[in-house]
Amino acid sequence: MGKACLLLLLLKTCGIHTEEETKSQHSWETQWEGDNSQVLSEAWKQSLPQSIIIGVRKGGTRALLEMLSLHPQVAAADSEMHFFNLDENYNKGLGWYRQQMPFSHSGQVTVEKTPGYFSSFKAPERIHAMNSSVKLLLIVRDPVERLVSDYTQIFHNRKAQHKPYQSLEQILLKNGQELNTRYKAMQRSLYAVHLARWLEFFPRTQIHIVDGGGLIREPLSEMNQVERFLGLETYLGPDNFYFNQTKGFYCLQARGHQHCLDQSKGRPHPIIDELLLEQLCTYFSEHNENFFAMVGRTFNWC
Repeated sequence: MGKACLLLLLLKTCGIHTEEETKSQHSWETQWEGDNSQVLSEAWKQSLPQSIIIGVRKGGTRALLEMLSLHPQVAAADSEMHFFNLDENYNKGLGWYRQQMPFSHSGQVTVEKTPGYFSSFKAPERIHAMNSSVKLLLIVRDPVERLVSDYTQIFHNRKAQHKPYQSLEQILLKNGQELNTRYKAMQRSLYAVHLARWLEFFPRTQIHIVDGGGLIREPLSEMNQVERFLGLETYLGPDNFYFNQTKGFYCLQARGHQHCLDQSKGRPHPIIDELLLEQLCTYFSEHNENFFAMVGRTFNWC
């Protein structure tokens, strides 16, 4: 009996060592995990995601993922997979996709984030084929603000690469007056159009809408709703967030560690002509009303 116990102890010790090595490969979030002593003896494996953050681009998806990563019951993929929206990745198969996921145990929910999924024509059906019960997270913000933020990212990237760039007015106004509604950043802000495709495959109850503006102003309230939607224990509290006066938004903290989003988040937007902003608000107003009706709630946009 003594030898058997010793053998079991050695096996368990080796198992713990392997798990800790695996977890150390992940990003900063793993430093903040709670007490997992009750699950150390369980097998760790890579699983297909039970929840996916599908969008929207420049809506706050990175902030949402990093806040979720504070929760010990969440195993979050570090990178955007672009599996369901890019044929070159999708053709690699679900086995390849699974191998991109973080190691997790049976008490955790694996979460992946690719904001490009929301506006993809193929992603809804492909995700449904993988798992018709998957829980989808959609974070939205004022579509005009999202559009400007989308442009800002492209503007800064081209400027950093010393490439030519146009002002947003030059891109959006054809002949100086008519809106260029074919601009991709405009198309991405048509939330009702894209959501309609998702509702062809998933019931509304499987899609949780996160208020991007609310996540900036009151992150704890929004994250508690996400916890409930995912069936997680209530874990996040006021001590996990602190307001950074320099950056102008909330940063994260847990177990003695602090973390803010990288420098590309919260960067200043270029000044946009007031008349153009009014045109954009007018253009999006009907689309916004359609979206409000679909999700059963309203947002204070424009």
